[in-house]
Amino acid sequence: MNSLQAAVEPGSKPWVLAVKMVLLDQEGRCLLIRRSSCCRNFVGKWEWPGGKTDPGEDFATTARRETREETGLETEITGFAGATSFDMPRVHVVMLCVEGRAGAGKVRLSEEHDEFAWVPLEDLRKWPLADQVKHLMCDYAKRRKSELCRPL
Repeated sequence: MNSLQAAVEPGSKPWVLAVKMVLLDQEGRCLLIRRSSCCRNFVGKWEWPGGKTDPGEDFATTARRETREETGLETEITGFAGATSFDMPRVHVVMLCVEGRAGAGKVRLSEEHDEFAWVPLEDLRKWPLADQVKHLMCDYAKRRKSELCRPL
C-alpha cells in the first residue's frame, strides 16, 4: 500500500496543511525562531515562523496570520520557497514555504517560541533544525544563494 492509499483508508491519519514564511531582511538573512518547552513537538528546534491552516483558510492568509501570531510582525508574501511532506504521530503534514518581508517593527515572540535570530542563509546547516524540514530549509538556502550569485 502506498502513502496515498493509506491516506484514504478508514482509520488512517488525516492530512494537515502547514505554511511557513521565510522572512528575509535587507542583508539576506532569514528569521529563525526557537520552539519553547510549552510546545508538544520539536522543542528546542529552530524554524521559520508559520503553522497549520484554520478550516477554510487559504495558505497566504495562514502564512501571514501565523507569522504575526508568532513574531508580532506584519508581513508581505514575495514568492514561493518550497514544499515538503512528512509524518507525525497523529497526522501527515504537507508544508508549503513562502518567502516574505516584514514591515516595520520589532520581533515579539509568542509563548510557543523563546528566542529568535537573523541567520545568514549559508549558516542554516549549523543550526539545530527539525529533521523533517532541515533538507527543505537548506535546499532553499542553497538555491537562493546561487540565484543571488548569478551574473546579471
